Amino acid sequence: MKITEHIANAKGKPLFSFELLPPIKGQGIQGIYNAIDPLMEFKPPFIDVTSSREEPVYKEHANGLLEKVSYRKRPGTVALCAAIMNKYGVDAVPHLICGGFTREETEYALIDLQFLGIENVLVLRGDARKTESSFVPTPGGHSYATDLLEQVTNMNKGKYLHEDHEAVKSDFCIGVAGYPEKHFEAPNLKTDFKYLKQKIDNGADFIVTQMFYDNSKYIEFVKNCRDNGINVPIIPGLKPITSSKQLINLPKIFHIDIPDALSDAVHACKSEADVKEVGIEWMISQCKELIQAGAPVMHFYTMGNPGPTKRIAEAIF
Repeated sequence: MKITEHIANAKGKPLFSFELLPPIKGQGIQGIYNAIDPLMEFKPPFIDVTSSREEPVYKEHANGLLEKVSYRKRPGTVALCAAIMNKYGVDAVPHLICGGFTREETEYALIDLQFLGIENVLVLRGDARKTESSFVPTPGGHSYATDLLEQVTNMNKGKYLHEDHEAVKSDFCIGVAGYPEKHFEAPNLKTDFKYLKQKIDNGADFIVTQMFYDNSKYIEFVKNCRDNGINVPIIPGLKPITSSKQLINLPKIFHIDIPDALSDAVHACKSEADVKEVGIEWMISQCKELIQAGAPVMHFYTMGNPGPTKRIAEAIF
């Protein structure tokens, strides 16, 4: 079932969902199941699965020379989606990214997803390589999420990359990213909304936001979307703070602000266990307020750690 249908069928009742990372290359799937099992009591209608690009590593040879090798640390997004749907009977939402994939590879992935009966995708540009200061497109790949979105919508129209004959149309429900605090590369919010509106006009069906800790920013973001003619569901992305290091790491990596009250509360903690409790309680309050504001889904970035999310879900669902 499509994400938009899940939301419509809920008739205003907030849904629960979460996001997973595929296992590191060489690891089995049991760790993923261990991260999913504790959360299934909250009946998630869908589970997101991230995708990662290749990263360079240096392999040292016996003669002391270093060889630069590119490899994908977390492969298996499509296969993991299939495994989740088979084992749990819920919809899986694979992430499609520009970085690390050619147009042909993207088309093959979409065909596989179509064959598997996966109806939803989340279209993202993806991050720059860790060794690069800014995003560099893969040769033969897409430079922007808008281009990747166009490829998916073209397949929904039966237009493939090279075939001229009439082809089977896919029917993907397409999500895109939204940034309540502005994408860090956008010069201003007005420009950010311009490109978001372009994605919606070009066929995107729902929005999932970057994490945030100040609900007023999400509420204002939704209002600005509606004022700009963006009327698709807007799903808030959520992640509880679980360690004091995240006060530095999260703003640095995700370009978000931590409210003074939350930062002060974390600094006042005497242990990391206290920090975790503060983060969970803050997120419980956030979720309750978001539900009151009409957010359709509470979507958690679990990062393979279901414990805090389970505590929060127990308090709000």
